Amino acid sequence: MSLHEKSLKPFEPVETIAGQLDSGLLLLCDHASNSLPEDYGHLGLDPAQFQRHIAYDIGAAAVTRELAKLLGAPALLTRFSRLLIDPNRGSDDPTLVMQLSDGAIIPGNARISAAEITRRTEFYWRPYRTATKELIDQMSAKGPNPALIGLHSFTPIWKDRPRPWQIGILWDSDPRLAKPFLASLREDAALTVGDNEPYDGALEGDTMYEHGTKRGLAHMLIELRQDLIGTPEQAKAWAERLAPLIRELLCSPQTHEIEFYPSRAHGRARFAKGPLT
Repeated sequence: MSLHEKSLKPFEPVETIAGQLDSGLLLLCDHASNSLPEDYGHLGLDPAQFQRHIAYDIGAAAVTRELAKLLGAPALLTRFSRLLIDPNRGSDDPTLVMQLSDGAIIPGNARISAAEITRRTEFYWRPYRTATKELIDQMSAKGPNPALIGLHSFTPIWKDRPRPWQIGILWDSDPRLAKPFLASLREDAALTVGDNEPYDGALEGDTMYEHGTKRGLAHMLIELRQDLIGTPEQAKAWAERLAPLIRELLCSPQTHEIEFYPSRAHGRARFAKGPLT
């Protein structure tokens, strides 16, 4: 009997936060958790590694939950670590299952077979994609079409270089959310705001591409610096800061129209750049 055939107990890969189906907003948190199904132990890593950003987006889940509460919007959050399989990657992305992450070798992924990648895709990656699609369908049927906002976080220092931004907005070619949101944020002179920083928002096959770009739904991804949202109090304060700005975006009728914008990811190296927050 294989390790996976003697599963210790069921593992639900997706957390759903109920909200108003007609709220016009769906919140998504791709890297919400640093947990693993018991079958996988710690993937051969020191458990302390799961407190690092390589395992999840620190603080992002707490901000997502607070925003859902403040805006009355549904939210979907993953319940498994990105080290198991990355739900924000396309199914054919070579970084779907990371073997090396920010200097840490992941022994449980080092010699992973194609069959095991398929297993993880079917049991963990796909349920999140399916839950997102189904909830969008439900919300669109109820009306209005939902805008999609993803919540991520990034490290304050990367490769010994401090990152100056407190917040970054990642987007591809659809400007409906990103441009007015960036303008509102920049009204606060105390903020250093990243426009497609610290990462580029055009990544073929990622969550926003699959559910936003391909469906014509307004979308953007919010990146918050981890040292600013690492406690429940900090996460709550940022959610309270962002909620009125998001609420204002939802008032525009264009936010809820179906509009298609060609992705900037087309016509360039498919996997040239992808975020490791």
